Amino acid sequence: MQFGKVRRAGQETVVVVEHGLARPLDMGRNPAIKTLADLLNTPDPVKTASELLDSLATADRLEGTTFRAPIDQQEVWAAGVTYKRSKIAREEESVGAAQFYDKVYSAPRPELFLKATPARVVHPGQPVRIRGDATWSVPEPELALVISPAGKIVGFTVGNDMSSRDIEGENPLYLPQAKIYKGSCSIGPLVTPVGHMPELPVVEIRLLIMRGKKIAFEGTTTLAQMARTVESLAEWLFKENEFPNGAILLTGTGIVPPDEFTLQSGDDVSITISGIGTLQNPVA
Repeated sequence: MQFGKVRRAGQETVVVVEHGLARPLDMGRNPAIKTLADLLNTPDPVKTASELLDSLATADRLEGTTFRAPIDQQEVWAAGVTYKRSKIAREEESVGAAQFYDKVYSAPRPELFLKATPARVVHPGQPVRIRGDATWSVPEPELALVISPAGKIVGFTVGNDMSSRDIEGENPLYLPQAKIYKGSCSIGPLVTPVGHMPELPVVEIRLLIMRGKKIAFEGTTTLAQMARTVESLAEWLFKENEFPNGAILLTGTGIVPPDEFTLQSGDDVSITISGIGTLQNPVA
């Protein structure tokens, strides 16, 4: 069972996705559960969702269903240099600061930064953007953790952490501009609750970039290549901080296109994570 959000009758509706169908929930049955985040934060989201199923509403087939980003009021944060491949790439793009990327890769404390507020998150199928003042831009396919206000990981989704490598490479202090801009973050389309994912080390992440009808780049990795655990990343995010609405944490990328590659307007980016599904966005 997975969860998502769709637009029905002019409003966003939480749905359960199972057996190729999206079935709406009647949130009015439980006044304490008004959002997808509320549902995921219950002790047993699957059981609670079963109790909220709207038996009178028609189920929609997934083909043709337009999903919204599975976010409510959570901030989106991101972790960097969590895979050896991303460590190497960051060192190559910013030679003068290579020692710092090497240190953070092996240090107990991870690199963490705010990526997006809810209103800035791009919905599945909608355009992500490359900066107009950047010359070297890439998508970063990442497992995203859905974390409760108590700091507990309650689900997983797919994230695209768009990045301007030339801007960050010019000076690491430019990281916010390289990472945080209009159209730089997309998540979705579905959330797989904890307990319904495959064992994390065998989970595969696949990136496919199409340019017209041709493959411009494709690559794969597995979560076994991560240098940190998802639990430790969540724990560090919540140290000396609080998130009354919970948080979504992108966990870093292990797929880095070659240095000569840069995204172009009109490209199509698809990120597939086993156990969750595919997040697709055109590039503007």
